[in-house]
Amino acid sequence: MARYTGPKFKLSRRVGISLSGTGKELKRPFPPGQHGPNQRRKMSNYGMQLQEKQKLRHMYGLGEKQFRTLFDKAQNMKGIAGENFMFLLESRLDNLVYRLGLSNSRAGARQLVAHGHVTVNGKKVDIASYSVSLGDVIGLRERSRSLSAIKDALANRVHLPAYVEFDENSMEGKFIRLPERSELSQDIDEKQIVEFYNR
Repeated sequence: MARYTGPKFKLSRRVGISLSGTGKELKRPFPPGQHGPNQRRKMSNYGMQLQEKQKLRHMYGLGEKQFRTLFDKAQNMKGIAGENFMFLLESRLDNLVYRLGLSNSRAGARQLVAHGHVTVNGKKVDIASYSVSLGDVIGLRERSRSLSAIKDALANRVHLPAYVEFDENSMEGKFIRLPERSELSQDIDEKQIVEFYNR
């Protein structure tokens, strides 16, 4: 299945969380459509599990096949499958470019990576799903540092997570440790996603 390219605000209202992180989409806190405010349908366990999966998948902008492959990898790791899954999603290159503040959105970060603006340990990497290892340094190619989109994103950055560090002078960031579950989105119940795939 191809990546979703439809209206982002409508999708955020459908899944019930702000996919952009700004909260602007939820000024009308009910699903889109003519009957949105009046929908009182009781959701089954399967429906709740599916909704949690869709929330997380759309949050990180992954296709279903890519999402499932990453989940299978998380299940084969030691520890709690749901948390491992969240950590694998966070260690994707496009997500870390977004977390460092080099882009205002994950979609924008994916575009920066795909267009060859981003380096890992000094080497150009143009694969958004590239799994960044602890201690890796994420930077920008010399000719990309003056891009207005990147400068604007850095100027508007609100929060830098504690599991990454960023040097403003060299415009390089480092993935210093795995995030704790409490540092990631509390809108997601990853246990429901594990149950969805294990049903």
